[in-house]
Parts: sequence; structure tokens; C-alpha cells
Amino acid sequence: MSTRRTDQLTFGTVISHLGVIVAVSAVMGLLVAGLAVPFAAALGVGAHSAAKSMKNLPEELQADPLAQRTRVLGRGGQVIATFYDQNRVNVKLSDVAPVMRTAIVAIEDNRFYEHGAIDVKGTIRAFLTNQANDGVTQGGSSITQQMAKMTLLAQAKTKAERKAATADTYQRKILELRHAIAFEQHYSKDWILERYLNIAYFGDGAYGIQSAARHYFNKDAKDLNLNESALLAGLVKNPTGYDPTTYPDRARARRDVVLDRMAQLNKITPAQASQTEHGGLALKVSPTTNGCLGSKAAFFCDYVHQYLLADPSLGKTVADREELLNNGGLTIKTTIDMAYQKAADKAVAAHVSPTDQAIGALAEVQPGTGNVMALAQSRPMGRDKKKGQTFLNYVVNQKYGDSAGFQGGSTFKLFTMAAALEMGIPASTTFYSPATIHLDDDQFQDCNGPYQGSGGWDPHNSTSNGTFNMYQGAQLSVNTYFAQLEAETGICNPYKMAQSMGVELTQPGPNKNGFGAERVPSFTLGVPSVSPLEMAGAYATVAARGLHCNNRPVTQILNSDGQIFKNYPKTCDQVMAQNSADTINDILRGVMVGGGFGAALALDKPSAGKTGTTQDNYSVWFDGYTPALATASMIAGANPQGTPISLNGQVLAGQYVPSAHGSTTAGPMWAEAMRPIQDLLPNEDFVAPSGLVAKVDPSVQLNMPDVTGMSVADASDALKALGLIPSVGTAISSSTQSGVVAATSPSPGSTTYKGSIVYIYPSRGSRQISAPVVRHNPPRNNGHRHGHGGGHGR
Repeated sequence: MSTRRTDQLTFGTVISHLGVIVAVSAVMGLLVAGLAVPFAAALGVGAHSAAKSMKNLPEELQADPLAQRTRVLGRGGQVIATFYDQNRVNVKLSDVAPVMRTAIVAIEDNRFYEHGAIDVKGTIRAFLTNQANDGVTQGGSSITQQMAKMTLLAQAKTKAERKAATADTYQRKILELRHAIAFEQHYSKDWILERYLNIAYFGDGAYGIQSAARHYFNKDAKDLNLNESALLAGLVKNPTGYDPTTYPDRARARRDVVLDRMAQLNKITPAQASQTEHGGLALKVSPTTNGCLGSKAAFFCDYVHQYLLADPSLGKTVADREELLNNGGLTIKTTIDMAYQKAADKAVAAHVSPTDQAIGALAEVQPGTGNVMALAQSRPMGRDKKKGQTFLNYVVNQKYGDSAGFQGGSTFKLFTMAAALEMGIPASTTFYSPATIHLDDDQFQDCNGPYQGSGGWDPHNSTSNGTFNMYQGAQLSVNTYFAQLEAETGICNPYKMAQSMGVELTQPGPNKNGFGAERVPSFTLGVPSVSPLEMAGAYATVAARGLHCNNRPVTQILNSDGQIFKNYPKTCDQVMAQNSADTINDILRGVMVGGGFGAALALDKPSAGKTGTTQDNYSVWFDGYTPALATASMIAGANPQGTPISLNGQVLAGQYVPSAHGSTTAGPMWAEAMRPIQDLLPNEDFVAPSGLVAKVDPSVQLNMPDVTGMSVADASDALKALGLIPSVGTAISSSTQSGVVAATSPSPGSTTYKGSIVYIYPSRGSRQISAPVVRHNPPRNNGHRHGHGGGHGR
């Protein structure tokens, strides 16, 4: 508290300060002869100098648009986050309750509509009173002066400018008056009052009357009543000292001062004032979060924020874009559906706890638009590491989330299938796929010739061994099948296909330490690290019949006036033939039926999916989709710092996991996210591929008959009689006579289902005895010389 002044108010002191008033009045053209004449001789050159100084000051202060908070809206219009430096929403004066306008004028400047920029009577009274006390006991500033001061402070860019804008000096007062004069000359009283109500700080983080009304009373400024208006009007003088959330007694006393003043000025009756004073404050405080922390979709919000900060059209620099987001009063319309988000959050929480040595993550993308519908992860946003909180976004690609991702495992077989089909390699392509196989480096074509490795590659299976076509190889996730298929496609084509489907592959060769190469033979088994969002976008591509749409979290931005600021249209390319995608969908829907790895996860709507499990079970995946929604589900072993570790032996959400797999660990999380929302999805089915189409009936299980040795015609008839679909493949060398059936896929005695395709391989004679194979070398060892990935298919 300031010490009371001990010096007496002298005639010279009074003359000095009245000289300032006279000088101000002279410049304003408002000099009152009765005030100035008695002191003119005593003022002398002092007043002349003051007037000259004022004339040298800037005449007009540019009233820049006020900083306003930005709102982030969900698909249904719900506010999911706000960004701001100052929590403000501008409103027109007509959208402020008349009683609120009356209250603020009554307590701050009751002659506001009668005087110009300065209320001479009030200013003289304030100068004299302040000099008689400790210098700052009474304010004499008009609303226009206060608004000028607030504008100077709001537009101050440096610490020095902010200090000058609040300095308790007469020099600052004169500057403030000069600007006030200009405002009065260029704008109406209503415009000034409107800006004043929008720029004023009302305490507890609320800037402007609309934010204050929403914050303290959960209503709009146009709906404020007498009690609420008097309370808010009283806060402007000292928003911290009268903060009703901290000092309710002070706030109530200040409200009553406002009510008494309104009654004194006959704006309300004494009875109204008394009745209101006997009532409580009736607060309904509605907290407003700033940023993504505390949002119901925190990591989707973070993705939106990073996505926009990376958009150069929003500002030359990242700092410029941040400034726009925090102060531009924008309305950001996003793609998130909160029903989807709620289901995703619940599913993740049920399967992975925040403090587990693992991370659970889900991403959902709409095929045909790239709209990101939901993002969820097990580690919540926050600073408390003991509670498992983090600011790392593990769901999105590294560009937007800082996490390097986790290896994709067998989900990458999608890209080899797509590349093969695009190259004309049919789904009927069959390989003998043993438990282990050795493939030399030069069997794989890279983008610039044969792959240059160091000793070849020895993948092995963990699911099934035998002779398989593309349907069976994918549905059973047979590693040695896809290793041989990739030998046919080369590495380059699947790699480029993945890129075209939205996977951000940036390191084809090893880094400076010799690690991290992505474009290697084991690419098909998911060596590269990837995010759930990237994989959801990739599988959305085949769901959309080969149309890849870039993932987007934002559809439109409106400016503070509600006008379109920028549209974010979908950006799509047809990256493969529709029939190639249709074939993949036909293959992968087999995962969800009968004995498929995803049969227990099936929905009421047509669905397809692919499992993925990396070597040593560091991460497990289930990437499943319908024609209307693709969801990637991932659970990865990770210590509190996010370093990958094995999931084997971990406890996930209270359940011990001896051995993790895509179908049994990540799959159920996928199903629990999809089933609650499946009724919100349209009733669509996948388009059947042209040519031979399987019509699998999983309810009718069959033992594959032995038709070897029969004629092709008789074998076909026998298979048709059982409800199977025969397809004649390429003749193979066999000990049986030429022309008869030498082998089938599935093989005799194996389990199949009514409507399944059976591939018949005629014999071409006994020149060489071999199983059906395109390329096969004897296995040498079980090593994985091209990195982790695809240790298991399930």
C-alpha cells in the first residue's frame, strides 16, 4: 500500500495541474472560458508548452482488431477445444443486454453520452482528490480514455511498450487523452462503448463481456440480468481484487456499489437495488480450457493444431500461424465424430492402462474422403509421468506427433498384394511356402537394380506351411508366401505403393549408423515404423476401391465474422485399379469369416482386415475396415520413455499376456471400438472383383476331397457338387500322367468352406518332380538379416 503524501496541496501545485487540463482543453477545442481565464496569467508558457507537446503526439491510434479466442469444433458442432492468448469473443453492442450497458456507464462514466473525449469536471475532481491523498484514490478517466488505454496495452508488442501503456504518469495520461480525442472524432459513442465492453478484462481469464457472461453465468451477454450486470460492471475497476471466484465478499460489496449508483442516477429504483443486494451472486462458473490439455479429444486436438501450424497459407512462419490461431477468433471445423471418439477411447482404456509398459492406439479414417474420425491412445495428455501422462502423440505420423511410430508387421503385406495385382500377377499365383526359406539378395529388384544386401534373407512362418495362393497366403498371413511374392514384384513397387497409400517412408537406405533402412526384402513383413493413422489411411484406400485420400482433420476455417477463411477440400488420387482393390477386399474379408484370424472380431456389417505381429512381439496390429470406415488398432510394448520393448509377459489393463498377437491382443480392441458405432455406418458391401469370385459360406465347413489323379473335368464336377468353385491353374511337373490333376490348393484333407475357390493344377508329366512354385531355394537358416518385422502373422 502506498504511503500517504505529507506535503500540503499548494496554490502552485493546483495551478500546475490545472495548466495541463487547460492545455488539453485547448487542443480539444473544448476550452471552458470560465475555467481557463482566472488562471491564464499564472499559467504562462507552461500551458503553451504542454499544448505544443500534445500537438506533437500522434493524433490517431489505429484500433486493431481485438484478439479473440479460436474455437475447434467437432463434426456435430461441439466445441472440443479453444486456443487463445486472451479468452475473448467479440459481440455487437446490440447483443449486450441493455441493463449491462446501463450498469457499466453508470459506474464508470455516467456522463459518457454527454461529454467528449474527456469529462472535464470529472478529471479536475480526480486530479484534486488524488493530489490531496496519495495520488491514485479516484479515477477521472472517461470510458473513451479507458478504452484508449486498453487499446494501447492490447497492441503493445514489447515489454517497454506495455510498461509505457500502464505507467502512472501525466505523460501517459496526455497521450491517452490525445488518442481519446481521435476516437471521439472518428467513431460514434456506441462504437466506443462496444469496443470498451469487448476489450475490458473481467478477471479469471475472461476478456470482453461475452466471455465474462459465459464464464461467470454460463449465458450470453444479451441475456444478463440486473444482478449479473452489476457484478460484471463492478469488476472492470479491479478485476483481480473483485474476482468473485476468489473474493466473493468483495465482489458482492462492489456489486452493491454499482447498484446504489444506478439507483442514485435513477436508472433503477431503490427497491430494485435493495432487492438485488439481498440476493446472492448466483454464479454458474463455466471453466474454459486453453489448448488441447483437458479436451475430450486431446490428441486429435493436438493433431489439428500441428496440422494447421504446418500450413504455410496460414502465415509466413510458424510463429505467425500460432499468432493467428491464438488471436484470430477463428472457427475451425474438424472431421472428428465424438461418438466414434468416445467408443475409441473406451476401447483403448479397456485394453491398455496408462501406466502399462505398453501403448494402445487407435486411428479411424473415412474411405473416400480421408476424414480422420477419431484418434485415441492409452497414455493421456499431461505432465504427470507417474500417472502415465505424456505429450507425445503416438497415434499420428511423426511429422505431427513427434513419435517415431512402431513397426507395422504383417499389415504391410497389403502393399505387396497391391503391387502384385497392379503388375498383373493374379490372386491365383501359388507358391510352395515352407516353414523357412532362403532368398538371395539378387532375387529382389530394387528401384535401381538388384538389391545389394549381405547374404540373403531367411524368413520363417509362425502360422501355416504348404502350397498357397494369394487368398490363402494373406488370410493365413504366411511369411514365406509373401517373401516369394515380393521376389516377383521387387522391393521398389511395394515401397512406392505404400507411399502412394499415405505411408510416410523417408529412409530407403540405412542411416549414418547403418540402421533404419526401409526398402529392404523384409519390407513386406513390416520392418518400417509407422503410425496407426498412416495405416488407417492405407487400408481406407482399398476400402475406397483404390482411391487414396490424404488424411485430413480439418474441413474449413471461418474468420471472426463467420465468413469462410479457408476450405480444406479432400485431396484424392486413384492409386490402383478398382479391381485390384476389389480383389484385396475379397481376400481380406476372408480373415473375418470361418476359421480366419479375425472371425471372432466380425461385425454385423461386411468387414475385412489384416493382422500384424512383429518379431519378438514388440508390436501387434489389427487393421480392419468396412466400406465406410477404416480403423487401425495397435498395441506396442514401450517403457515410460516410449522405447520399444516386447509385449510378451506384460500386464495389459490388469491381464497377463504371455504372448501377444495381432488377432488376440490388438484385434479385440479394434472390435470394441467398431461395434458400438457400427449402426452409425451405412449398409454398404464391398464390390466383388471381376472374374472368378468366391462366395464363401463360413457356416458350411468341408473337408477338401482328394481329386488328384482325376481328369480336370471330373475333378471340377466333383468340386462343384460340394459347392466349391474350381479354377484351373498352370500345369506342373508331376509323377502322375500328363493331363490329370497333380495337386490342388487347398490340399486334400484340409478344411475349407462352401463357396471357396479350389485351384486345380494339372500334371505336365514327370520331367521334374516339384510342388507348385514360382521361385524356391532350400532353406539355410532362420536368421532375419533385414531387420525385425513379421515374426508372426497372427
